[in-house]
Amino acid sequence: MKNITLFSSPLEQFEILPVFSLYMGGLDFSITNEAVILFLIFFFTSTFFYSAFKQSDSTLYVVPHRWQVIIEIIYKMVLSMISDNISGSKGQFFFPLVFSIFFYVASLNLIGLVPYSFTLTSHLIVTFALSIAIFLGINIICIRIHGLEFFSLFFPAGTSLLLGLLLVPIEIISYVFRPISLGIRLFANMMAGHTLLKVIAGFAWSLMGCTGILFLMHYVPLLILLPLFGLELAVGLIQAFVFSVLTCIYLNDAVNLH
Repeated sequence: MKNITLFSSPLEQFEILPVFSLYMGGLDFSITNEAVILFLIFFFTSTFFYSAFKQSDSTLYVVPHRWQVIIEIIYKMVLSMISDNISGSKGQFFFPLVFSIFFYVASLNLIGLVPYSFTLTSHLIVTFALSIAIFLGINIICIRIHGLEFFSLFFPAGTSLLLGLLLVPIEIISYVFRPISLGIRLFANMMAGHTLLKVIAGFAWSLMGCTGILFLMHYVPLLILLPLFGLELAVGLIQAFVFSVLTCIYLNDAVNLH
C-alpha cells in the first residue's frame, strides 16, 4: 500500500472559503471567511473604543487606564502625522479620516497573525479597493475646494509651455499610479511576510514527523519563527503607518495644490 503525503501550500491561508452558503436568484450571497473576519474586526474595535472611553459617573477617567492610554498614544501619533504632512490649519479637519484609516489598516494587518484567522490585506482586491476609495475621495475634496484649479496639479508653476508638453503627461501618469502603488505596496508586504511565516512553520512541522537528528533539527526553524513573528507584527504596524502618511501627503496636495 502506497504512503500518501499531503503537501499544504503556503498560499492556502489566503483562500476565500464560504462559511455559510446562500444563493438567491442565481446570485451568490454566501458568507465567507473574509466577511466573518470583517465582522470580528468591527466588533472588537467597537468594544475596544467603548472600553477605552466608557464613562464612569458621567465623567471620563482623570487617571487613564491602559486601554485609554493606547488610544491617546495613537491619537497623538496621528495628530503629529497630520501636522507634519498637511500644511496649514485645514489638516486638522481630516483627523477623523486619517485616524480611522490607520486603525482600520492596522487591524486588518494584525488580525492575520492570529492562528486560524484570515489576512484581508493579503488580497489585492481589498487593498486596491481601499486605495481607490481614498484616491477618489481626495479628488472630490480637491475639486470641491479649488474647482478647475485642480488641473494645475499637472502643470507645475513656472514651467514653460514647451516643457509643459513633456511634463503634463508624466505628471498625469504618476498621479494615476498613486492608488495602484498604494494598494500594491500594502498587498505585497503582507502577503510576502505571511507566506514566509507559513513556509518556515510548515518546514518545522515536517521535521517533527521525522526521527533521529532530523527531529531535533525542527527546533531551528521554530527559533527562526519567533523573531520573524515579531518582525511581521512590526511590519503590519509600519505598513498601516506608511499607508496613513501617504494619505496625508495626497491630502496635502489636494488641499494646498502642491
